[in-house]
Amino acid sequence: MTGIEIATIIVMLLGGLAFFLYGMNLMTNGLERMAGGKLESILKSASSNKVKGMALGCGVTAVIQSSSATTVMLVGLVGSGIMTLPQTVGMLMGSNIGTTITPWITGLSSLNGSSNSLAFLNLLKPSFFTPIIALVGIILIMFFGTKNRKNKDIGTVCLGFAILMQGMELMSDSVSFLSEKDAAGNLLYGDAFFKVIEIFDVKIVGIWLALIVGMIFTAIIQSSSAATGVLQILVAATTITNVAGEVVGGMSYKVVIPLILGINIGTCVTAVISSLGANGDAKRVAVTHLTIKIIAALLCMIPFAIICGFSPAFLDKIPNVWGIATFHTLFNVVTTFVLLPFTNQIMKLSYIFVKEKTKKKKVAYIDPILINQSPAVAISESANLANEMCAIARDTIFLAIDNLYNYNPKNSQTILDNEELIDKYEDNLGTYLVKISTHSISDADSRRASKLLHSIGDFERLSDHAINIMMVADEMHEKKISFSEEAKAEIDVITRALREIINLTCDSFAVNDVDLAKRVEPLEQVIDILIAKSKSNHIARLQAGNCTIELGFILSDLLNNYSRVSDHCSNIAVALIETSHNSFDTHKYLNSVKNAGDEKFSVAFDEYASVYKF
Repeated sequence: MTGIEIATIIVMLLGGLAFFLYGMNLMTNGLERMAGGKLESILKSASSNKVKGMALGCGVTAVIQSSSATTVMLVGLVGSGIMTLPQTVGMLMGSNIGTTITPWITGLSSLNGSSNSLAFLNLLKPSFFTPIIALVGIILIMFFGTKNRKNKDIGTVCLGFAILMQGMELMSDSVSFLSEKDAAGNLLYGDAFFKVIEIFDVKIVGIWLALIVGMIFTAIIQSSSAATGVLQILVAATTITNVAGEVVGGMSYKVVIPLILGINIGTCVTAVISSLGANGDAKRVAVTHLTIKIIAALLCMIPFAIICGFSPAFLDKIPNVWGIATFHTLFNVVTTFVLLPFTNQIMKLSYIFVKEKTKKKKVAYIDPILINQSPAVAISESANLANEMCAIARDTIFLAIDNLYNYNPKNSQTILDNEELIDKYEDNLGTYLVKISTHSISDADSRRASKLLHSIGDFERLSDHAINIMMVADEMHEKKISFSEEAKAEIDVITRALREIINLTCDSFAVNDVDLAKRVEPLEQVIDILIAKSKSNHIARLQAGNCTIELGFILSDLLNNYSRVSDHCSNIAVALIETSHNSFDTHKYLNSVKNAGDEKFSVAFDEYASVYKF
């Protein structure tokens, strides 16, 4: 075999591996985008129930086709304080089962329907259906995905699957020469590949060497699915048959089993790398995952090594691709159920290996891991933080208003602390959302991110106006002055309306209720009218000598802040309404409801005008 031929084989093998990994990445990302925020709610629904956690981990991994992706997401969620370490242990075990589906899919490339009775099997071979799936994916992306992101995501999944299977075919073709009798015969006795296999066949030493090789190879490519696929291809390509079709040589179970065990350990490297720089519990998630894999491998390797010492005949048999898929599945299923009762003990081991204390969660902190690994989950958690920010802003405004009626100096400090806290929320959450927006996300997630970016600034401004209202209360308390009875009655009405518009805004934002948000603008118009009328009445009282200029300035300051609070509530509601329609034309919306005779707006306006009046 010439140097050019060897180089060609290597390039084809590496190219096929690249196609496989890229296809897997495309498929995983597409599936994750399709799941969107549902994936986060599914993950967070895990409880201390180990069986439920295992089922969730298995299901999520089977859907997104990557145990590494599941584990990295769990590292990020624990790092952000969204989940706890005990919640993840069962899910980590379940992910080991969920990832066993891939070898069964990749095994389809070995189907052979050469005889007439089995010709239908050719329909299941990737060489038949992969081009069809690729064509469907391209059509969905190019012709139906420009306006509908869901179609584009489905097309991406189809295209990713097609590329993955094409990678398998390319890797298989690159080593197909090994199945030729003459070439294989020559290699069996003279070439390095089979000499290495012979080394692995050495009792005790060889099987541990095979485990290490499988572990290192998987750690390098960071995909157990790809490593298992490569193993299936090599086993199929190096199996030697005689003229009668009987298997007479190749990679035996004695080599394949420890390679699979090593592959299972090597896949943990992705989670370990992602946990670097994370807090203590996030690192413990990765260590727990690694511990589970190592214990599972040892539970199999120790008796396996003992059995190998007796050289039983069944270990010398040559597996096919389905034998590899079967052992891979049985190993993960059996060891998962064996270890499931010992999750607490396994978790305690992680505290021995990682002694670092978990730092207190930062304000508005979400682990950056989630941005790259699962933008949809990152957006969902950003929404949760925005809801926290909204709730703090509402409480802060209400505390400031309470100080107008029942002055409490402790409230003033709480208001100042809350305002500082909300500033941190805005800075951290805004930066995080901008980073998420640079990633490929679904249309629904894009609208959610847009709504959050448009709203968090208004939440921050609400806290600023809370401080201004607090200062009005402080001034009136220090100077021991109060408004006239007429002014108090007017302020009471406006205050009640202001409380309702704040509640409407925060409640609609928290549950993304567009119909509730549409009631904000009519009430905002009523508040504007009430404020204008109160200012006009104040001027009349001032002219009649029933009010002082000093109180007039204070009243004007208070009403101006009330007006700005209602304006920001309007901004938040409009952001919610417009982003739900995949647009953000504030002026167009406001003009349509105010000037185009919108019936629902008019009905709501009349309703609020009849309730809030003086």
